[in-house]
Formats: sequence, structure tokens, C-alpha cells
Amino acid sequence: MSGDRRTAGEPVVRIVGIGAGPAAAMLLERIAANRAELAPGVRIELRLVDPHPPGGGRIWRSAQSPLLKLNSMLADVAFFTDASCRIEGPVSPGPTLAEWVREVREGAIPAPAWADAELFRELAEIGERDFPTRRLNNAYLSWAVDETLRRSGAAGVAGGAGAAGAGADSGTAGVAGSGGLSVEWVRDRAIDVEPGCSESGAPHRVRLASGAELTADLVVHALGHSGTLPSDESIRLGAFADRHGLGYIAPAFTADVDLDGVPAGAEVIVRGMGLAATDLVVLLTEGRGGRFARDADGSLGYRPSGREPILHLGSRRGVPYRSKITTALAGDPVRLEYLGTEFHAALAERAGGVDHPEGLDFERDVWPLVVAELTTGYYRELSTGHPGRVTLDWVEFAPRLRAALDTRDPGVLAALAAAHVPDPEDRFDLAVLDRPLAQAPDPEGDAGASGFAASGGFAAEAVQDRVRAHIAQDLRHRTSPEHSATLALFLTALHVYLSLAEIPGERWNARSRVELLPGRWHAFFSYLASGPPGHRLEELLALADAGIVRFLGADVELVADEDAGMFRASGSAAVAGGTARSGVSARVLIDAWLPEARASRSDDPLLRRLVERGVMRELAVVERGERFTTGRVEASPEGRLPGAPRQYAVGPFVAGLTGGAFTRPGFDSLPFRVHDRCARAVLADAVAAVAREPIPVGAEAPTGR
Repeated sequence: MSGDRRTAGEPVVRIVGIGAGPAAAMLLERIAANRAELAPGVRIELRLVDPHPPGGGRIWRSAQSPLLKLNSMLADVAFFTDASCRIEGPVSPGPTLAEWVREVREGAIPAPAWADAELFRELAEIGERDFPTRRLNNAYLSWAVDETLRRSGAAGVAGGAGAAGAGADSGTAGVAGSGGLSVEWVRDRAIDVEPGCSESGAPHRVRLASGAELTADLVVHALGHSGTLPSDESIRLGAFADRHGLGYIAPAFTADVDLDGVPAGAEVIVRGMGLAATDLVVLLTEGRGGRFARDADGSLGYRPSGREPILHLGSRRGVPYRSKITTALAGDPVRLEYLGTEFHAALAERAGGVDHPEGLDFERDVWPLVVAELTTGYYRELSTGHPGRVTLDWVEFAPRLRAALDTRDPGVLAALAAAHVPDPEDRFDLAVLDRPLAQAPDPEGDAGASGFAASGGFAAEAVQDRVRAHIAQDLRHRTSPEHSATLALFLTALHVYLSLAEIPGERWNARSRVELLPGRWHAFFSYLASGPPGHRLEELLALADAGIVRFLGADVELVADEDAGMFRASGSAAVAGGTARSGVSARVLIDAWLPEARASRSDDPLLRRLVERGVMRELAVVERGERFTTGRVEASPEGRLPGAPRQYAVGPFVAGLTGGAFTRPGFDSLPFRVHDRCARAVLADAVAAVAREPIPVGAEAPTGR
């Protein structure tokens, strides 16, 4: 950094943020909130490089189908910190998404300039327990960025079409605001970062796709969700499809996929039943002109347009993610009994993991406690909120439940539930919750009791009946006030997620840190807590009634049949009397899940290039001679990149539990802590840069690397 920065007026630090989506926007808010305390005499020039406007970024852009929605209710989304936040920086409250909508209705906040009739209709009609569209969320995030700049006295986000509009080499980043912070959106894509020198203060150079460059004292990588290069399986399936004139769509973000090539009336195999599959179903049915309407009896029906394909859905579990919950608690508040403050205090006193010096093992040390927490949370609400459904009050039932959980014997727990919870539908079984098609239901409640092991139409219909019965029960449990225990289950899982995220990464053993936590635990949590809105599952049943959707069941097996020149898939479901199977042959296959978050195989050239150079590195730990690795990038708790001075990373491609995309108001949401820590580190390093002090480097590699 040149000497005139220290002597000619207010010193300036240039920061380039690569990405302008929600993570970058929340980091900007935290930088603005913390600047007066940590860098009061430093002018910050921040450029946000992204082809999409700041706030929503690519995933939450306004230019997408109005049929695509968040899987969070309007009342459960917030951008600004609140009194619940345990952060080091200042709390700067602001309207939640629901409050923002109310203020737009009242005229206190203007609607976005791009608002069309559909957005105005949504603003007028949406309720706090409804699920907003992604376009509405974009409007809120964009406004929140502008509000952040207004509060800080910063210049507004303008941005040109490329580097020329950015003033790339002029040493400016737009008109500086009175608060010492100026922000500019550079409508471009970063393709390379040439690192500067921390000793001399030489800046980084950020190369853009347009051919221009930006200079930066500090660089923050907030790239958001990226796709991935085709996997070996996707390449194989794509080649098979090309040989036989078939259609294949590899894992991708649904809003980015061109579905025009999926023919009307075609049989389509869909692998995956998570959020990507839900979006896919919406776009290929209602998105093609079909419509849902209530029948005379109140049930939801589907009126086809004739342009829909026939969708055969299956996955490992064979059922959709558990739907979002719209009930309210009726009993005692949710709290942790096993993984709360006492657990963390005990963990802090031990050198390694819980009684194991090699580190905390998720399966051995923590998963049984997760099971105990979820079971306790469920039964506490059932007993205190609906006392007539349990034969003992909670004071008597709780110690018996703890004793049963301490045995870690599912049979003991099942016997306790059978003795004191009269209705089998009220009993909680985590194994059944996780794999609902793996065990047959009570034969008295099944349509048939034998003959399902054979293939054929009878067995296939048994699979349909089983999956449809499961979806109907899930909706009943997650939308009916009498089943508020499922809300307690969800909230307990959320508390558990936050608790586990507080454990430093180095306290876990290698397999837990890089495989079990981001794999098994995150996948289970997503299935339990991050499913679609309930009305989407009701629509799925209506589509099944209309013959548009069919269910393959669980443990789906796919065959690329060279002789027949077709894709074939089959799945199964346990039913009374045996196992039923369902299968189909099709000319179109869609793998409906999100791309794997693996930096070294990202479809973003910058991310791959930084990994290849070692500027970023995928988290890898060696333990007892075995190497464990994950596709996500290693960073310190403050977001610093190890071995890359003055560079930071935040977002879904960074290793660790980050708490999801959006923050829940009043819940001390984890993303607030993540972004506040990073913002404070960035500002501290900005002050160090001005003083020509060495820039701190990210956390060292974990022991045993």
C-alpha cells in the first residue's frame, strides 16, 4: 500500500467481494455495523463482483418462475440482527421479511421498481404463515442492502456492465458516502485472483471475465452455491442417452435447467425427492399450464393442461423430505437436555472428545444424544401440550423416558411408549421417521396383507398406496394443531444443529468432521427440517390422483439397458406380508438433486483455480494413517483462508455447519455469528493494512494433517 494512503487524508482500504448474494449482503451489513467501532478512521471502498444484483444473487434472482418458493414461512425469515443474537458486534435491528411486507403494504417502504402484477398480488395476499416466492425474497434482500447503505451513510449500489463502470484502476469505488463506506456493484464475473504481498502491502489483483482488473487490499470470496463438473456417472448416463436418442438431465439448480426438451406425455424417471425434485415437479406441471383447484368435498384436485410428462419419483428413502410445519406449540418451551450448556462445559474440560483422546466421534458420542434430544422434545410437547394423549403427566413420564433412553435400547423405549401412549400414531420412533418405507405398517391398516413380494401391477400399486399414505400422514402431523409435537421435534433438531455447530472443528475426529457431520447429520437434518411447504405435498397427492406422478419407492435401482435402449428404474416399500416393488422404463432420466459442493470440481473456474493453486484447500484430515476429505473449503472461524493472507471465504462452499441460507428471527441464528466474526476480522485486517502491519493468516491445519 502506497505511503499516500497513510498521509493524504483519510486512509482508504479497498475490499473486493466476489459474489453479491445473501452471504455477501449479510457480511456487508455486519461490516457497516462494526466499522465505527473497529475502523473509525478508515474509509472502506467495497466492490461486489457478481453478474446478478446484490442481495438475491443468482439463486434468489427476480428473473425466475413465480411458482418457485422458499421452504421457510414469511414469519421465519430475517436479514437483520435482533436481541437474541449472541454476537460480539453491535445488534442493528431491522424489519423481518414479514414486517417488511407489512410496511410495503402500508406505503412506508416502496415496492421494487421491477415489481409486476404477480409480485403486487403476492404482497397484498400473503400471510405470515404462508411461504413466499423466491422473487419476493429477492425484493426483500435487495431492499435490505439499500437499507444497510442508507444507515451507514454509504453511497448506493450502482455498478456498471463491467470494469469500466467500476473504475477498476482509478483507485475509486464510486462516490464515497458520508459514513466512510462506499459500495459498488461490478456487474461482471471474477475469473482469477493474483495474490499481493502482505509484507510490502502490494495489493491483490482480481481479474474479471470482461478483461478488466480490480485492485484489492482484502478479498472476500462469497461465491454462494455453485454447480459441479459432471460426475463419472453423469458422463456415463449422458453418453448412454446420446447413443440411444434419450434425454438425460444431470444434477443442477432447477431454476437454471432448460426443461423444454422434456416431451409432453413422456415417461420420466426422477431420481431424488428433495427440494430440487419438488421444484422440478412444479415446473413440469403447474409451470406447463395445469392448475390446482378444490373439489366440492374440499380435497385438492389437479386439472392437467395436456403438456405434462408422467413423472416417476423415487429415492433412497422413497418419500419426500418432511414438510414444513405450520402449527404452534401448546406445551412447555423447547430446551436441550443432553446437548446443552452442561454438555459443552463437560466437553471443554476434556482434552479430546468425550472420554476419547482421539476426538469426539459423531456416531459413538453424539448420535445417541441426538436421538435422546429429539425423543425428549417430542414427548415433552405431547405430554404437556396434549396431556390426555399420555397416561402419565410429564413429571412422572420424564424420568422414565430418560431411564429408557439411557439404555440406548430401542425395544425398551418402544415398550415405554406402548405402555403410556395409547394411540400408536402418537408414538415416536426415530428409525421409522428416518426410513418410513423400511417397515411395514400395521396389517389391519393396510389394504392387503399378502402377495406383495411378487412383481407386477398389484405390487406396484401397493408401493403407490404406501407412499401416498405416508405423505398424507406427514401432512396431518405437520399441519394439524393436535400434532404440535412434530413442531417440538423440528425446533429441538434446530437447537441441536446450533449446539453441534458450536463445537470447534478440531474437537471432532477425522471421519466425523469431514464425512459424518456434513454427510449423515446434515442430510438427516435437511430431511427432517428443510422440506417443502405442506401445500406442495398436498399438490403431490393431487398429481398422483391425476396420474401425472407415480412413486417408485425406496432404494431405487437404475439400469441403463443397452439392449432395449431405455432407462429402467425400480424401487420398493415394505408392506404387510412382504416387500412390494414398482418399476418403469423411460426415455428420459432426471437426477433431481443439488450439485455436490466440492470446490475442486466446481463449475466455477475461479473456485477450481484457487484450489489448484493452493490458495484454497478442501478440508482434509489424516487420522491413524487414513485420509479423510471433504469438498468444502477450509477456513478459520473468522473466515480467513489458511496460507492466503488478506483473503476470506464465507458461504455454502466453506467447511463446517453454517446454519442454512436464511436466519430465523429471535433464534440467535448461526449465520449472524458467522458473518459478524468474519466482518470483524476483515475490519481488523483493514486497520492492519493501513498501518502496514502483517495481515493475520487463517487457522493452522488441524493436528494430524
